[in-house]
Amino acid sequence: MRAFTDLLMLADGRFPAGGHAHSGGLEAAVAHGRVRDLDGLRAFLRGRLRTAGLVGAAFAAAACARPEAMEALEEDLDARTPSPALRLAARRQGRSLCRAALVVWPGEHVTRAAKARVSQPIALGVAAHAAGLSPEEAALLAAYHAVSGPASAAVRLLGLDPYRVHAVLAELAGECDEVAREAATHARGPVEDLPAASAPLLDVSAEDHAAWEVRLFAS
Repeated sequence: MRAFTDLLMLADGRFPAGGHAHSGGLEAAVAHGRVRDLDGLRAFLRGRLRTAGLVGAAFAAAACARPEAMEALEEDLDARTPSPALRLAARRQGRSLCRAALVVWPGEHVTRAAKARVSQPIALGVAAHAAGLSPEEAALLAAYHAVSGPASAAVRLLGLDPYRVHAVLAELAGECDEVAREAATHARGPVEDLPAASAPLLDVSAEDHAAWEVRLFAS
């Protein structure tokens, strides 16, 4: 039962991992008129889940299965993240997650991850391993974070009804499971075979967003 509680903690948006400060690219999408309503949000979340979400879930699962390989995983994740702004945002989130994990689940791998300043998916996988979770559970956490963060930001950015926003998340539950299963199948394979699904518009928008003088979210 302890592992299940730890799973809930890592999935909880109130866990002090810094996710509340990031919109996952939604702020830029809203500013440029690509997301205007609930239907637009649904399409954005689905696209993000199948691209950045899949990659993040696979790397989280791999880091959970092989935390000793976190540096190699970090290098390959960098290669799949062409935007410097996204790499910086991921490392900031990873640092926040490691700070929390050092207190809640201290251990050798978490300490190494904090010193190495790994990205959020790697930090999530290492924290999941320290909490006694499986690679499959780490992948599911990452897939859920890929959509729940932007969904939460949508309430502030668009003034959407939070009940309807969470109904959209519930609609995507099956797809989150599918993405997590696909990601977990790669967890114990060669690092170079991990997914490399791309979302060029997210990369371009991240660079644009990073140059704004005024913004609600860090990414």
